[in-house]
Amino acid sequence: MYCSDDSSFDIAKGIYLHVNGGNLLKVDSPKIAEIVKSFENAFRLVNITLVNELAILCDKLGVNVKEVIDAASTKPFGFLPHYPGAGAGGHCIPKDPRFLLESAKKLGIKFDTIEHALKINEQMPK
Repeated sequence: MYCSDDSSFDIAKGIYLHVNGGNLLKVDSPKIAEIVKSFENAFRLVNITLVNELAILCDKLGVNVKEVIDAASTKPFGFLPHYPGAGAGGHCIPKDPRFLLESAKKLGIKFDTIEHALKINEQMPK
């Protein structure tokens, strides 16, 4: 979270801890805070898209996707289980990664992972 001064951050952190039980990290600028939020939601989008494509493949192969994910979840590091659904929805998940994608495009940078995840997510049944 970005706050212009430590006092404001302490107040916000107290409220956040009370409401969400989580912790906050103070960052140096509003730009960093926005990129953090967009990156968190891009991470969710990419993983939701990945597991939904896996579900389609497993269905065609006659394999139980939940069993595949549960077995992969036994790896002690580097794997965060996601389960298939209707696609990434809500207000922020599709919007925030698009912010990163458009920012990259304006700078002449390709962000193929997000671009492909957005396209695939748009094709998922609602």
